[in-house]
Amino acid sequence: MVSAGRVGAVLGAAFARAGHRIVAASAVSRDSVRRAEDLLPDVPLRRPDEVAAVADLVLLAVPDDALAGLVRGLVATGSLRAGQIVVHTSGAHGVDVLAPAAEVGVLPLALHPVMTFTGRAEDLHRLATCCFGVTAAEHDEVAWNVGEALVVELGSEPVRVRESIRPLYHAALAHGANNLVTLVADCVDLLERAGIGPANRLLEPLLSAALDNALRHGDRALTGPVARGDAGTVRAHLAVLREHDPDLLAAYRALATRTAQRARAAGVLRAQEAADVRAALDGDESARGDEEPR
Repeated sequence: MVSAGRVGAVLGAAFARAGHRIVAASAVSRDSVRRAEDLLPDVPLRRPDEVAAVADLVLLAVPDDALAGLVRGLVATGSLRAGQIVVHTSGAHGVDVLAPAAEVGVLPLALHPVMTFTGRAEDLHRLATCCFGVTAAEHDEVAWNVGEALVVELGSEPVRVRESIRPLYHAALAHGANNLVTLVADCVDLLERAGIGPANRLLEPLLSAALDNALRHGDRALTGPVARGDAGTVRAHLAVLREHDPDLLAAYRALATRTAQRARAAGVLRAQEAADVRAALDGDESARGDEEPR
C-alpha cells in the first residue's frame, strides 16, 4: 500500500483483518509513521516505488491531485507489472487516472469508501456500515466483480459508479458531508458566542433527528420557519445575523432560499407563503402573489 494516511492505514488494517498480507507501506510524515505503527505493526515502511514493486495488490491512498503524478511515476520507475491489481481510493477519480498503469497490464480499480476517517482503530468498525463507490473499466465485468469482491471482503457494501458520473457522484457526497460539518460548526459557534451551552449537547438530538428524518422522508421532513412560511421569523433571523455574524448571513440566505425551493416543489409550502419567504430573503416586500421562488 502507498501512504499510511488516515484512509490508507485503516484500509490496510482492514485488508489484513480480511486475510491479506500487507507486505509494505509508505509513510513520510510523523503522523503517518505513528499511524502505521498503531494499525500496521511489523509492516516494513518503504518508498512508494518499492512498495508497488513487491505487492500484488497496490493500494494508492493519496490526495486527489497527487494521484495522477504518482501513477505516472510508478510506471516510469518500472514499479508496476502486468497482473497486479492497482486500487486507488479517490472519490473524485474513476479508473481513467490509472490509464498509464493499465497500459503495462495492471487491473485498475477505483474503490472509494463513503465515510470520513479519523485514522484510528474505531474506523475499522465503521467500515462495516459504509458503502464503497466502485468503478472499473466500463465493459470489463471481471474487473467490476474483483472490485466488488474486495469491498465485500472488508465487510462493506459495493455500489457501482460509472466513470462518466464519477465527478457528479463525488460532488454530491462532498456537498452533503463537507458542508454539513461547516453548517454544524457555524451553529455551535453562534450558540457559544451567545453564552448558550453546552452547544454540542443542545444540538445533538435536534440534528440527529433532522438527519434521520431527511434520509427516511426526504423533503417531507422539512420543518422550521421557511417550510412553514413564517416570513416574519425569517426577517428576524436575517436581522440578528446581520448584527452578530455578517459572514454567516449570505450562507443562511442561500440555504433558506434552497429550502424554500424544495419545500414548494414538494408541496410543503404554498405559493403565497413561498413568495412571502422569498421576499423576506430578498429584502423586497413587493414580491408577492403566486410567483414561484427562484
